[in-house]
Amino acid sequence: MELSDRLTDPAARAEVTGRLAALFAGRPVIIGPGVLAGFTPVVEWVRELGSPVLVVSTTRGAGRVPAEDECVVVEVAPPAAASVTDELRAHDRLARRLPPHAVAAVEAFDPDRRGVWYTSPFVTTDEPILGRPVTGGRPASFLALEDKMLADDIWAAADVACAPYLIVPVEERALAEATEQVAGPLGAVWSGDARDGFNGGGNYVRWVVDRRDQAAARAFFLPRCDRIRVMPFLDGVPCSIHGFVLDTGTAAFRPVEIAMLREPATRRFVYGGLGTFWDPPAADREEMRDVVRRVGAHLRKAHGYRGAFGIDGVLTADGFRPTELNTRMSAGATTVAEVDRRFFSFLQATVVAGVDPDLGVDDLESLVGLMDAQRAGKAVAVAEGPKVGGDFSFPVTWDGRSFTRSTVETGNTLVVADTAAGFFAKVDPCVALAPGERLADLNVALLAFVDREYGSDFGALEAAPDLRGAGAAAAQ
Repeated sequence: MELSDRLTDPAARAEVTGRLAALFAGRPVIIGPGVLAGFTPVVEWVRELGSPVLVVSTTRGAGRVPAEDECVVVEVAPPAAASVTDELRAHDRLARRLPPHAVAAVEAFDPDRRGVWYTSPFVTTDEPILGRPVTGGRPASFLALEDKMLADDIWAAADVACAPYLIVPVEERALAEATEQVAGPLGAVWSGDARDGFNGGGNYVRWVVDRRDQAAARAFFLPRCDRIRVMPFLDGVPCSIHGFVLDTGTAAFRPVEIAMLREPATRRFVYGGLGTFWDPPAADREEMRDVVRRVGAHLRKAHGYRGAFGIDGVLTADGFRPTELNTRMSAGATTVAEVDRRFFSFLQATVVAGVDPDLGVDDLESLVGLMDAQRAGKAVAVAEGPKVGGDFSFPVTWDGRSFTRSTVETGNTLVVADTAAGFFAKVDPCVALAPGERLADLNVALLAFVDREYGSDFGALEAAPDLRGAGAAAAQ
């Protein structure tokens, strides 16, 4: 069997995965810091390699957590956070400034210092943590590429069509003039720089139509950023395309819908979930895959980049237009990787560690058929402010328009738990999703449900229209 065909066979792919797991096999593994429930699969994977596990947990999280006999759990209090951006920015600082009880626990767990850290993409790999190498994260130089002020130069270098833009200082007159120059029929979008570190989840993005919007957005950005990118509001389906850079080239995967919801009355964006149930037209799909190959080639040549990355953008009436670059195993990349998360997680760690995985572009692209056959994704709610008082799960009913509590199993389960900034909720599993369905429509209903149940303030949100696919005629 050719290697490019072998990865589609589960048993053969498991054999390759075992080889990629050499970074962890038989040695102590310290996981974190982060949400305990999010690390549950990783704990299981490394334990199957004969590796003892310690998790540095910042909170329990929503969903299943490891059993008590599966790992040592050390709890650390995360810094106060007002947004997801604040939470993620804290990962690297927390990992390198662990409280004394956590340091003592790590040293007692791995007294011979044979261990390795497995962390989130927001922990840098350039320097060890407590004398142990770091995997699962990324070099600081890769993280720096996510600054939205750099993205448009990358599109230009890769010969990728993009929307007009201007980058200006956070000054009233400069922002007003830039907005007047580039705004479209629905106004403009302002995105902040990465002066103080990574920002994501739409936290540093503002929809601007009038002078009142400008004043409110500038007040937000003034203490947080030095520069703002001003672009026209791009109407259409928010989506992303993901790839994987190897020494031999860039593998391109399938598109992912981003449930970036909007509230027109207040010009507010709200980030929801991600999914592969939506399909763009075939020609747009291939254009997006070509974009990711060209950007991957530029990243490899100009920045020595290796590993997973994603390009967020909008499928507009004129085609796909990119808006930002995510140089990591992002949430969208993880969504397409649901066909075999263990394989992709170990592949990412191996490649970023500078180890040749002995795989080629054709090998990885052979999995695109599985990504199409095994759709993935979920509607989520990330609330800032209110708490739910713990973690809960219960069945909900979907009637095609809204969610309601149910007293019997429905195949749709609402899972909710507190976070440092508020609470997180998701519908998982969710039988309401099927190929051809827009995740954004379901996500609007989820946010309306948690508003009713838990007092959050997501408001009257809308899904973006599909201007190219099956929904284009209905949207016009």
